Amino acid sequence: MKYPFRTREISNHIEVLSRIAEGVMLVRGLEPEFSPAVHEQLEKIQNPARENDSSIVDLRNLPWCSIDNDDSRDLDQLTVMRKDSGHDYHLLVAIADVDALIKKGTPIDEHAFINTRSVYTSARIFPMLPLKLSTNLSSLNPGEDRLAIVCEMHFSKEANLKKSTIYRALVRNQIQLAYDASSEWLEGRGQLPEKAAAVPDLKWQLKIQDELAQKLRVKRHENGSLEFDIFQPRANFVGNTITEIKQQDHNRARQLIEEFMIATNGCTSRFLGRAGIYSMRRVVRSPERWLRIVKVALEHGYTLPNDPDAQALEAFLAKQHREDPIRFPDLSLLIVKLMGSGEYIVEKPTNHPIGHFGLAVSDYMHSTAPNRRYPDIVTLRLIKSVLAGQEPPYSVGELKAMALHCTIQEDVTKKVERQLRKSEAALLLHDRIGQYFNGIVSGVNEKGTWVRIFNPPVEGRLINAKDDFPVGHLLRVKLISTHVERGFIDFVTGVEN
Repeated sequence: MKYPFRTREISNHIEVLSRIAEGVMLVRGLEPEFSPAVHEQLEKIQNPARENDSSIVDLRNLPWCSIDNDDSRDLDQLTVMRKDSGHDYHLLVAIADVDALIKKGTPIDEHAFINTRSVYTSARIFPMLPLKLSTNLSSLNPGEDRLAIVCEMHFSKEANLKKSTIYRALVRNQIQLAYDASSEWLEGRGQLPEKAAAVPDLKWQLKIQDELAQKLRVKRHENGSLEFDIFQPRANFVGNTITEIKQQDHNRARQLIEEFMIATNGCTSRFLGRAGIYSMRRVVRSPERWLRIVKVALEHGYTLPNDPDAQALEAFLAKQHREDPIRFPDLSLLIVKLMGSGEYIVEKPTNHPIGHFGLAVSDYMHSTAPNRRYPDIVTLRLIKSVLAGQEPPYSVGELKAMALHCTIQEDVTKKVERQLRKSEAALLLHDRIGQYFNGIVSGVNEKGTWVRIFNPPVEGRLINAKDDFPVGHLLRVKLISTHVERGFIDFVTGVEN
């Protein structure tokens, strides 16, 4: 087999991976570049959105902060906790008002609708919105005044939601924090970054927000929300060269943001439901292949009921996570596949909602990432129409067409990202042919047997799988070939000489 890249030819990994990403996007019907019409509209946008509306509440004096990846520049949400005279939690989440700059039907909006979300690869990000907007004028950047939609939530000391309100506001991010550094401080393993320590009350803010988030997390799992450990490695670069691939930790700070976004998405869903308008919900249906999940549990010595039961499934997953953490990522992936993908649908507020089986909630939609996801812009526009007392900006037919399109495009963009992760892994290993690695059988199907090695955490095909290796079998493998453009990595079993 002739491979398109040789070791001596690959001097710039970022350039190679960017070229592969562009090609894969085009093949799958996505647009990696912005059109001339988008650039023409963009030239006319020079400043952040400003509006003289008496209903917009000035909240710039609150100690808002953002927590995201180290390299994130498209900041969608801020969080802050008000001090309460009692023992309740008073949480505010601000979401960037992207619609204030990008109106329905404009060239930038139409491009965003085509891709429906930003495509993230290690070498290059293909943003849904131009960087001038998503990382600047519509991003909740530190020290900048921005329009936002605020969801204000009151929780009891037991983390039960007592009430929530949604309104427009003007906010100012006081500091941008990173997941890993924040998590190390929250877990007592590191110091709070110096710039963070200089912000008044920030230590209290992080501690009390973490306290609420962990209570919300416990309640979700008690209700049957599923906990997965999906294999999702991330490539790191020094200059233009991949130096390592590491599995991303689902740490304490990530959990904090996850819990607050789930809570916010539930509140926005109920807000639009009370308004009596159609909206685009995010659902994961009760698994049609539940009996196959029951069989998988039996193979691990665990009995699940014959009817779908999220709490029972969560108990099984929690047990496996505790007892067999090495094999848990592969079990997680199998269960996720059997559950089926999430999708966008349009629901009447009076209907019994389908809900999100994986999160064990009945009211859920995407609303917290409008710089990165198109359904969130749609939700933002629906919320603003209700607040203004206006008719919804979309007909039911438009919403249904968008829901189907966004579901399809989400699957397409995820396939692009998976393809690039495979190419990244092949590129990292392309000069390590002949080396041996410890691994685990991660999958067996009609196409072959798949192995996940531990260091670096990448997956490849086992070429000489003559034995009937079961999923979870530990073994030693030898790397025999890679194909960077197609993302192929081939191993054989063997013993080192």
